[in-house]
Amino acid sequence: MSFRKKIVIVGGGFAGIELIEILKKSDVYDIVLVDVNNYNFFPPLLYQVASGFMEPSAISYPFRKILRGKQNVRFRLGALQRVIPEENKIVLSNGEMSYDILIMATGTETNFFGNENIQKNSLPMKTIGDALALRNLVFTRLERATRLEDPLERKKLLSFVIAGAGPTGVELSGILAEMRKHILIKDYPELIEEDLGEIYLLDGQDAVLATMSENTQKYTKDKLEGLGVKVKLETLVKDFQDGIVQLSDGSTIASKNLIWAAGVSAKVFDGFNKEAYGRGRRLKTDAFNLVEGYNNIYAVGDTAILSGDENYPDGHPQVAQVAIQQAKNLGHNLIKKDLAWMPFRYTDKGSMAIIGRNKAVTDGPKEKFFLKGFIAWCIWLFVHIMSLVNFRNRLRALYDWTGYYFQKDQSFRMIIKPRDSK
Repeated sequence: MSFRKKIVIVGGGFAGIELIEILKKSDVYDIVLVDVNNYNFFPPLLYQVASGFMEPSAISYPFRKILRGKQNVRFRLGALQRVIPEENKIVLSNGEMSYDILIMATGTETNFFGNENIQKNSLPMKTIGDALALRNLVFTRLERATRLEDPLERKKLLSFVIAGAGPTGVELSGILAEMRKHILIKDYPELIEEDLGEIYLLDGQDAVLATMSENTQKYTKDKLEGLGVKVKLETLVKDFQDGIVQLSDGSTIASKNLIWAAGVSAKVFDGFNKEAYGRGRRLKTDAFNLVEGYNNIYAVGDTAILSGDENYPDGHPQVAQVAIQQAKNLGHNLIKKDLAWMPFRYTDKGSMAIIGRNKAVTDGPKEKFFLKGFIAWCIWLFVHIMSLVNFRNRLRALYDWTGYYFQKDQSFRMIIKPRDSK
């Protein structure tokens, strides 16, 4: 009987799932996917769940159903706690596991830059749990506001400050502004328009969508301001407590709600040499995604900072396409066995962001072209629908978006909280 090597993939995001698709028919490897959740989800659409425009099941799918029929792949639910490279072993929250090859695809977590008040009091946007927490907060705040007599307190309760003007911040501020315009004033007759507060979008850089083209940045800022979003650039959040957001220019915003989309960092795990970590706490790898200092541990996607791609000497952007392409390259290299491996080279396929109904922006590779408005919105819809993990999710997302397009409304505004444990 031939010996099959055991590959353990930690993380079932874009990179982890792509690796499994490449390796699922291999007769050389047995694969175990490890994840802290029992489902895959699509992070670019978390803000749609947070605002009640989509239900969580539209952007998520159980791992065990994804892996059904893949004979050489198994799933293990558990949180990675420690790596023991000298023993080819990892320690999970519920036991240990050995490996012949370890692939780290653990993604990123929210970076609060050491500010304890912001970490304690703000709302991040990294997980489905975060999105549901924000949804509950928004609609709980609205219900409470209908009972308040003081207009200043109502405004403070219903004003939202979003830190970070990248795609998440832009998309979330846009959708909240459209909710305020088309939905909330109808659903809450106890409130008048002035009660609904303000929406602020802040960023320390001098433009929204800083990594995209100037045309994209200008169009996006103009459209957001047209929706009533107050955009403040070259401004950082310094502190947040007692319903006051303190800014780097010395000013303050009276708001109970700070949504933190201002930065991410890779996750750090015990057991790796300190020298293995580079900028952004990412694992340093060679051009084949092999972690420096190890001969059987690889890192892909957001958790890796790869050297050897001359077009990206400071590392690749932490976006889905990088994760997918790195996983695909590594998967094909692993299948080659002893043949010459191909170093990774990233192919930029462009960037996009949605601002609101009929309003989106798309930059082509290396900003060779720029699209805006309805055409860019249609492209954004198509790309995001096709990026969902299966046909059921695609169909549900299309149904939800079609309903909103024609009705300017959505149906998932329920406040659903987990039952308190006994």
